[in-house]
Amino acid sequence: MEAAITPERIYLDDLAVGDVFISDAHRLDAEQIVQFASQFDPQPFHLDADAAQDTFFQGLAASGWHTTAITMRLLVQSLPLAQGVIGAGAEISWPQPTRPDDVLQVTSQIIEITPSRSKPDRGIVVVECVTSNQDGKVLQRLVTKVLCFRRGG
Repeated sequence: MEAAITPERIYLDDLAVGDVFISDAHRLDAEQIVQFASQFDPQPFHLDADAAQDTFFQGLAASGWHTTAITMRLLVQSLPLAQGVIGAGAEISWPQPTRPDDVLQVTSQIIEITPSRSKPDRGIVVVECVTSNQDGKVLQRLVTKVLCFRRGG
C-alpha cells in the first residue's frame, strides 16, 4: 500500500504495516563527498579521486555515514512523524558504494507496529528504508526502530 498524500504530521494511529513512503531525490557530487569526508571520515577513497583508484573502491566513494546522513534527511522529509523521527536502534548495510553523480532516493516501508503496553501514548514502529540510486541499485538498507506517538498523546 503506498501513501499517496503525506499529511503534515504522521501519528502512530495513521500508520499500517505495509505503508510505503517515497522521498524526494538528492543528487550527490564529488564536492559533497569530499567535504563530508574531510570532516567526518577522512580516508583516501572518500577524499581524492586519484588516490581512490588504487583502493578497494577503485574510485571515489561516499562514506557510508554520508549516505546514512542523506538517508536521514530524506526520511524526515518523506515520513514526517509527529515529534520527529526518534531512533531506538537500527541495522544498516551498504551493499555497494555511493558514487559521485548518484541520485539518491529513499523508499521506506512500515514492517512492524508495536504499541507500548506501559505508555499508551506511543509505540515502536519498525521501518525498512532502502536508499537507491538513479539506476535502482541499492546503496543502503536500513531497518530501524523509531518511537512514534499517538494523536493527542
